[in-house]
Amino acid sequence: MDTSRITSFVSGLWDAEIVPQLVEYIRIPNKSPMFDAQWREHGYMDQAVTLMETWARSKLPAFDGATLEVVRLEGRTPLIYIDVPAQGMNGDKGTDETVVLYGHLDKQPEMTGWADDLGPWTPVIKGDKLYGRGGADDGYAIFGSLAALLALRDQGVPHARCVILIEACEESGSYDLPYYVDHLADRIGDPALVVCLDSGCGNYDQLWLTTSLRGMTGGNLTVQVLEEGVHSGDASGVVPSSFRILRQILGRLEDPATGRILPKELYVEIPPQRVEQARRSAEVLGTAVYDKFPFVEGMTPVSDDLTELVLNRTWRPQLAVTGVGGMPPLDSAGNVLRPKTAVKLSLRVPPTLSGAEAGRFLKQLLEKDPPYGAKVSFALEKDGSGWNAPALSPWLEEAVAQASEDYFGQPAAYMGEGGSIPFMGMLGEKFPKAQFLITGVLGPHSNAHGPNEFLHIPTGKRVSMLVASVVARHFQEAAKA
Repeated sequence: MDTSRITSFVSGLWDAEIVPQLVEYIRIPNKSPMFDAQWREHGYMDQAVTLMETWARSKLPAFDGATLEVVRLEGRTPLIYIDVPAQGMNGDKGTDETVVLYGHLDKQPEMTGWADDLGPWTPVIKGDKLYGRGGADDGYAIFGSLAALLALRDQGVPHARCVILIEACEESGSYDLPYYVDHLADRIGDPALVVCLDSGCGNYDQLWLTTSLRGMTGGNLTVQVLEEGVHSGDASGVVPSSFRILRQILGRLEDPATGRILPKELYVEIPPQRVEQARRSAEVLGTAVYDKFPFVEGMTPVSDDLTELVLNRTWRPQLAVTGVGGMPPLDSAGNVLRPKTAVKLSLRVPPTLSGAEAGRFLKQLLEKDPPYGAKVSFALEKDGSGWNAPALSPWLEEAVAQASEDYFGQPAAYMGEGGSIPFMGMLGEKFPKAQFLITGVLGPHSNAHGPNEFLHIPTGKRVSMLVASVVARHFQEAAKA
């Protein structure tokens, strides 16, 4: 395989077709169902599916016998299913193994704070960055996956059967995906290699492989003390503030001074290999571990120990309050003791901790023994387990190392990610013998889910090239068996 030709082919396809397609995709506000309860009526999800389906169908004639289907189970978000049969050369004995390539097309909501010339649904190219919601997380996945296979086809390089799965529910916890995997189980088969392009990278200078993903649980915590608001001068000192009670309850979960999660039930023993990988990642990245975040002037991270910061982000539980209810805007907040306060909690949990068990524990912890007899409820919205990667086979480790040198000119790096990809945990359970290649383009300042999100186009190209090389190497190893 000629890697320089792979580079030229993939780069050309990105410039000529993929970037323009992503520009149009970013314009579509196809928010995940958790953030758009009327996603069916609005039709944006179907628009995104149609855009990707149309482009992908135009490329399928390059492969012998390839098919595409938009699968729609009743009451669920759609899924794009592409089946590319094994493509071989004369004399190759071939393989009956399957490679699964995964991505998603649903998006996070708008978020505030975008720069004046940017916006979630306003694609803008500045230099080598494409700004807008969803390009990097994870709209490029279907284009990058097919670009990799097309690059192999361009040279007549053989590869195993490849199945591309693009779901539309990932940002809501992938609650529809298990139904599709079960529905398509006979067609998918038993994958030997799973490739996921929905992860991050520590920098844009080298290839980063994701070794673990945290799980998460969360929901809405509500504290109610009154049936209606009352004059604060009359009630304060008599009626306990719902906000104070809420702070007290959250103190059961999180140390307010340090942010450390308190219950030992939410921790696991971190494998020594992951601790060592965190140390090496901290050495590679240096202060980029935290410099990538837009701190206000004078702000510091929670620790000056870089390894501890990496472990905090990848293997330890952490809490974020992502929404507030029951509070009027500042310009209309009168002197009223409010009847209730509600917050949306997002609790990241260690990769090997059961998300379901963490959710049950969290609900019990927050609701028990309410102070002053207040009405306290925690409505669990989601719980998903994390994932800890199995050891890489020697061939895959070698393939990754070589591809990183070929396309990035640097050694590969390994690090856990703090986010969640529910699909990985599910597939890890269903296919315990599969090898996993998890990577992505979400690097410094790319700001997925937040304002000014961008796709670093050169990294998208290089990741596509990596996939081509790994899929080709997989065929070589499988054909030996």
